[in-house]
Amino acid sequence: MRAASIMTVVLFSCAGFAWVSATQAGRTGGAVLFEGARLITGDGGAPIERSAFVVENGRFTRVGRKGEVRPPAGATRVDLTGKTVMPALVDIHNHLGWTNHKTNQAAKTSYTRDLVIDHLQRYAYYGVAATLSMGLDRWDVNPELPYQLRNEMIPNAARFLTVGRGIAATPMAGPVADYRLGVPYGAQTEDEGRALVRTLRDKRVEMIKIWVDDRQKTVPKLQVNVYEAIINEAHKNGMRVVAHIFNLEDGKQLLRSGVDGFAHGVRDRDVDEEYLTILKQHPNTWVGPNLPTRTLSAEETAAEIDWLTDSLPASQLRRMRDELASRRAAVASGREPSGSGSSDLFAVQCRNLKRVHGAGMMIGLGTDGNSDIGWGVHTELADTVFCGLTPAEAIVAATRTSAAILKLDEIGTVAAGKSADFIVLDANPLDNILNTRKINKVYQRGTAVDRASLGKTFTTEAN
Repeated sequence: MRAASIMTVVLFSCAGFAWVSATQAGRTGGAVLFEGARLITGDGGAPIERSAFVVENGRFTRVGRKGEVRPPAGATRVDLTGKTVMPALVDIHNHLGWTNHKTNQAAKTSYTRDLVIDHLQRYAYYGVAATLSMGLDRWDVNPELPYQLRNEMIPNAARFLTVGRGIAATPMAGPVADYRLGVPYGAQTEDEGRALVRTLRDKRVEMIKIWVDDRQKTVPKLQVNVYEAIINEAHKNGMRVVAHIFNLEDGKQLLRSGVDGFAHGVRDRDVDEEYLTILKQHPNTWVGPNLPTRTLSAEETAAEIDWLTDSLPASQLRRMRDELASRRAAVASGREPSGSGSSDLFAVQCRNLKRVHGAGMMIGLGTDGNSDIGWGVHTELADTVFCGLTPAEAIVAATRTSAAILKLDEIGTVAAGKSADFIVLDANPLDNILNTRKINKVYQRGTAVDRASLGKTFTTEAN
């Protein structure tokens, strides 16, 4: 593992403030003044150059410019000159506890507390404060685990939220890996749908996931009258509904039926003017686009693998590089096209993201994460910018908007009163969104995440 850079410790005090490194600040008690960084607050406004902010008891208490923010007497002080600070990220869509990143294997028995926490730690390592598991927790293996973990404050780990068990037309949610089959509830009638909403209400689930997709005509689709019963019952009980969709026409009808959000964008074709008109009639509806993998050049893929060397064991890096070598051989032989570009599926979703964003739809950040836990958030950020959002807009989507979608009012921006969850970067992501990957430090509730120890754990080979 490459050693993390440590900021210089200045061995003197000035005006009653002790200067410490960012690492030491994570271990010190009392108030801490961070100053000198470019500050991206997450609210969409211009960054604050040469900023200053105070963290006390895990929260931001004062935010402004260097020289204008005065900390309490006895505060420690951290010099972030040359750095950029932004709010910690939020992922509104994942499937935790499936893939073991040390072996790249997933099975029904994978779903354990240890693996879910490993995934939450990987999120924290990459600067994610909270994440929502979207309806495929392995209930038959460990039925109470998601509810036990919900909002548990685990050191060096992102917060875990869950929508509970999702609802499809049948428990078979399509031609996916067999270890996922049988996880969702099945609802064939309106009464079944309403009863399942009440079951989830009793588990104190705030948001319900539904699948409205026939998986290319391989499974029954949740019918309109059934999902409308689910939506109405959920709203009656103060709950929201998020829909997995694929087709444009399903998106239109779900909007008319009052769905609160989409776990994916429209994927079968370009959205039309009718869709945008309906969307504007429902301005509070949100989407986590979950863009599919963009086709990368061999050079881009190699750079992606190199970036992961601090969080994967050598065996997995070799596997990935072997796959890259095979792909290069296929390109050389003419069996695979070369160069960076977009698959048809990516291109459609890319255009649709740009159009719904232009129409004013709320855009969050969701990865549908399973095998790319943690780093996938940064991939999604980069692809969102590739599709036409500015880096500032993408950052707002991944911070303030995603936190708002999950009703996590205490995170998402750097502002007085908010939880001190933030990332210190070595470069400015407003210049290049790939700079979100140049992480110097991550703070959780005012305490530095121990990325060095996590990296050692992540890179150790499986027993």
